[in-house]
Amino acid sequence: MGRKRSEPVRLTRIYTRAGDGGRTYLGDGSRVEKTDPRIAALGAVEEVNAHIGVVLTGSVPDAVRETLARLQNDLFDLGADLAVPLDEGDDRLRIQSAQVEELERLCDRFNEDLQPLKSFVLPGGTEAAAQLHLARTVCRRAELDALRITSVNHTALVYLNRLSDLLFVLARAANAGAEEPLWRPGGDG
Repeated sequence: MGRKRSEPVRLTRIYTRAGDGGRTYLGDGSRVEKTDPRIAALGAVEEVNAHIGVVLTGSVPDAVRETLARLQNDLFDLGADLAVPLDEGDDRLRIQSAQVEELERLCDRFNEDLQPLKSFVLPGGTEAAAQLHLARTVCRRAELDALRITSVNHTALVYLNRLSDLLFVLARAANAGAEEPLWRPGGDG
């Protein structure tokens, strides 16, 4: 008996030995090389999620914390989407336009309280902000990896683009109350 869509995944054994030869299974049961762009994109999405997890271990404003916790769940949805080639009419878990719209809403919400930018922002400031900038750069890599995939949900690509925008805004929000490091041409103060 199969798992219902709303049921969490049950892992009874962590190692399977199925990937020992450099190949792995996709969500539809097909096998690909571990060097396949789809696997690279999945790994980068997992890395974004891990960086967010590191941020959540430290001091971060409550509103940012709540948002990051929701994003971690969405990143599992994104991984499920990317793990299965797109097939018209399938009923697989896919990133939806409403999820992209929520990222845009969050960008606007958090950006509303920030000072307008007069220079480029350097990664840093608070530890949480620096970690969020790192997550953002990995998210950009995930987007590039996903763009190399054939048969991919376009909305998943848009989601990754918006997510990197939101991570930038959240990094700035995590710096609220601290001096935000700004780029100065030639390093002049």
